[in-house]
Amino acid sequence: MDIVFIGAGNLATNLAKSLHDHGYKIKQVYSRTLRSAKELANMTDASYTSDIQDLVSEADLFILSVTDDAIKEILEKLMVKQGLIVHTAGSVPMNIFESYFEDFGVFYPLQTFNKQKEVDFSNVPVCLEANSEQNLKILDSIARSLTQQVYYLDTEQRLYIHIAAVFACNFTNFMFVSAENILQKQGIPFHILNSLIQETTQKIYDDIPSALQTGPAVRNDKKTVDKHLKLLSDAELFKNLYSFVSDAIRKYYNKETE
Repeated sequence: MDIVFIGAGNLATNLAKSLHDHGYKIKQVYSRTLRSAKELANMTDASYTSDIQDLVSEADLFILSVTDDAIKEILEKLMVKQGLIVHTAGSVPMNIFESYFEDFGVFYPLQTFNKQKEVDFSNVPVCLEANSEQNLKILDSIARSLTQQVYYLDTEQRLYIHIAAVFACNFTNFMFVSAENILQKQGIPFHILNSLIQETTQKIYDDIPSALQTGPAVRNDKKTVDKHLKLLSDAELFKNLYSFVSDAIRKYYNKETE
């Protein structure tokens, strides 16, 4: 199977390398940045280009892995109109392809990616959607060569997963950023929290998060919460965040939510 990658960012780099390692032929890599296209092409024995007009016209699969906002722009410029095309986005509907391609779908790996850290795809869930059973079978075959965690999900379900992923990954990391800033002002290294973070994340493999909540907010320990807020009085951003999240926890566990 010949595969063309449109995009050479974090996700594209990890996915292209993994597919190449599993025997798929990466035919070409396109990126608006020639250096990025060349780097990924060199890793996957592919040709490369930074001119969308030079994209090869024949391939079995085109994987569009660019920012959500860039997908429509790329589709408007693509001369290729045949072959199976997919995007890798969590929050973009599949029907974005309807006016451009006959065969299309979604290949969404549920993971955070970085070019500098190779991801083991055998541990990555892949969410699939396609506009026909045949196209879904093709994507399923590709996905299962990388991982056994394959899910058939429609656009709305995928969007909810993306929202949940933002909470679980992006928001959680910003909590780490907040902790880093608070400790930094006291000359305390962030890594003092490593053991605590490891224990917290390890527990969710054995139980559901809602059963594991601890801390002053869930205990409705107003005295401790107020003490913390007073200490954060010179850091309005983190004070407001602490107050908002503490209030949300209190309401959730006191069943004050809808």
